[in-house]
Amino acid sequence: MSVDVTNYIALSAVMFFIGVAGVIVRRNPLIVLMAIELMFNAANLALVAFARVWVNNAGHIFVFLVVTVAAAEAAIGLAIVVAVFRRAENVDVDEVAGLHG
Repeated sequence: MSVDVTNYIALSAVMFFIGVAGVIVRRNPLIVLMAIELMFNAANLALVAFARVWVNNAGHIFVFLVVTVAAAEAAIGLAIVVAVFRRAENVDVDEVAGLHG
């Protein structure tokens, strides 16, 4: 029993748009970072699905690159969030002026 590639792409699109909605609607930086990670994972799913259909390993290589970028983004993003949360109790993404020092 095989799953068609359109199902993977549809799931990837749904995941990506949930991530976009999370970035647009939410103002909490932790939720925004999780939504960005969800968009990265949706792109990874699409890359792997197309790599499987076209029997090409380039999609898998790009997935490793995206996972590396996602790990770096998570580490740097969480460090910034922790630094901002130390100074303020309530942090809003729109209040970026707090990073001026």
